[in-house]
Amino acid sequence: MDFNSLISHPEVLLLVLAPIFFVCILLEWYIGDRQNRLPRNARYHLPEVLCNFGLAAMHQLTDILTGLLIAKLYLIFFGWRLFDIEMNAGTFVALMVAQDFCYYWFHRASHRIRWMWAAHVAHHSSENMNFSTAFRQSLMYPLAGMWIFWLPLVVVGFDPNWVVFVVLLNLGLQFFVHTQAVKSLGILEWVINTPSHHRVHHGRNPQYIDKNYAGILIIWDRIFGTFEKEVETVEYGITKPISSFNPFVVTFTEWRDMFREAFSANLSPLQRFKVLFAPPATAEAQSSQQANVGDGSASDNSKSVAEVK
Repeated sequence: MDFNSLISHPEVLLLVLAPIFFVCILLEWYIGDRQNRLPRNARYHLPEVLCNFGLAAMHQLTDILTGLLIAKLYLIFFGWRLFDIEMNAGTFVALMVAQDFCYYWFHRASHRIRWMWAAHVAHHSSENMNFSTAFRQSLMYPLAGMWIFWLPLVVVGFDPNWVVFVVLLNLGLQFFVHTQAVKSLGILEWVINTPSHHRVHHGRNPQYIDKNYAGILIIWDRIFGTFEKEVETVEYGITKPISSFNPFVVTFTEWRDMFREAFSANLSPLQRFKVLFAPPATAEAQSSQQANVGDGSASDNSKSVAEVK
């Protein structure tokens, strides 16, 4: 496939990059599992690896199916564009930076809005960190609203095909930060997202929760106050574990819990709305408190983010 064909069909970019991903996985597996040079939570366990690949396949299929509808929507907004932006080396770099800025806010929203967390939690649910963890993606991202965050780029005047290409390129580059084989990249740690920064992001240590939302550039976290340096050994996963290697269970458990709480008894319409769209800790604490009040038991609404996510 030549480059022009790839731009015309950007949804296949991750499939094109797949051979590179698999070579990296094999190398990491050899270093960690065969040479015993990586921590135990960097090892490859077949049930989890199969789950990760299953999640990736489900995500890719959904992207292709929903991409047709989203592409039509982007074309509608592209008709209202503010500028006619011709793609060249300079505008490509500008699009990469602008998309990465939008990605930071998408990623931050995915941790602070429970509706979006319900999709994103699949990616964080593993208690291991290796390259295959990058494959833990959710088929529910279109429903969660991921595509909304790229609309400003289309309205500004970037061609929708190029926008989708850069979104997927950003996601593809993030594959390489899901590893424990690289400790530090020196001075680059100040500018770009690195394995060290992203390990922090996957940590459930209290000081690491909701930190380092970067896609490619860590500067957004430094600017907006969400940066945390890797110091303490990272404990991976979420504080409300999903103890399953079934990709459907991993995908839908939080959606099930969220809707169950939102439509439970004794909640007002405003409380139901908050269960769906407040930060995960706030939403769950509220529904638990109301349920306890409803059955006459004591309540405790002091639950922290660390106790929920």
